[in-house]
Amino acid sequence: TNMKRLQAFILTGLIFWVSISWSGMERNTLAVGEQPQIAADPGGMIRIVFGSEDKIFCSTSEDQGTRFSKPVLVAEIPGMHLGMSRGPQLASSANFSMITAIDKSGNIHCFLLNHRLKGWKNIGTINDLKGSGPEGLMGLTADQQDHFYAVWLDTRNGNKNQVYFSSFSAGAAHWSKNTLVYQSPDGHVCECCQPGISVLGSEIAILFRNWLNGSRDLYLVRSSDGGRTFTGGQKLGMGTWKLNGCPMDGGGVYVDGSGAVHTVWQREGSVYYCRPGEPEIQIGKGRSCSITGTAGHAVISMQTGDSLKLFILPHKKEIAVGSGSFLKSIVLPDGKIYAVWEQDKKIQIAKKQSDE
Repeated sequence: TNMKRLQAFILTGLIFWVSISWSGMERNTLAVGEQPQIAADPGGMIRIVFGSEDKIFCSTSEDQGTRFSKPVLVAEIPGMHLGMSRGPQLASSANFSMITAIDKSGNIHCFLLNHRLKGWKNIGTINDLKGSGPEGLMGLTADQQDHFYAVWLDTRNGNKNQVYFSSFSAGAAHWSKNTLVYQSPDGHVCECCQPGISVLGSEIAILFRNWLNGSRDLYLVRSSDGGRTFTGGQKLGMGTWKLNGCPMDGGGVYVDGSGAVHTVWQREGSVYYCRPGEPEIQIGKGRSCSITGTAGHAVISMQTGDSLKLFILPHKKEIAVGSGSFLKSIVLPDGKIYAVWEQDKKIQIAKKQSDE
């Protein structure tokens, strides 16, 4: 069975996650908005970014999530993409945080916050060809050495969406020259699925949904040198999804503290967990999944209908979060899990404390 396979993976040392038991959940409404993202820096500051029409807002907690500030206006971007995984992205490093957002003309705007100073600074655009990201789908991550990494769907190659990458070091004048990291031999990758990116040291993993031989399967490209070079695309899972259309569901990727890559994604209405080169493990019916973890814990966020839940491996413990969509979560080193989502165009926050 799937559970026995998962237990076998654990026994062979391929998974090092620890399940968490829970006592209760606190839920609060933060503000009116859509498409929230959440990140924590090593100092324990938690930030939530979200969009509201053409505006980007950010709320900060300086006490590990007990209280969040009134949302601060970061920027206004005329014609900003918002909805269906399109919207502001957020990543935090040791000393900086970054927000990105794409307008409908295809320009990726970027804003940087120095944690020691107040105020977000507009540092220009990521894509070095104007208007090359009209689909509005991208992923953003950071390491603890103040390097940021972005992946997005870009149409500069024959007006077809391919996977592009760039990096930024705090203190630099601009993002690095944009790099094509994957081009589908069938013309283009899946046009409406958000790519994902995760980093540990010089190891970078990029997840995207391909369009190859009529199938819409998830693929992985990797770099072991900080993004200077990337491997060819590696298909994830044993099954395939023949589909003449776009699922609009990109999945999630996470590189753990040992450098192992973990992915979650949806196929035909079911969410799967998968390690590269291993068979996929069905988690359950659902979509809009993501994965995160730290300090030995890992959490899958997913949606079934309008029911949102966290899924803790390896014990397959489900935790009901609430109703809505676009659930995202983070795990702090002490085991606390924070989740954000949207419900009726309002940003909801939930906190769970691990039992002692």
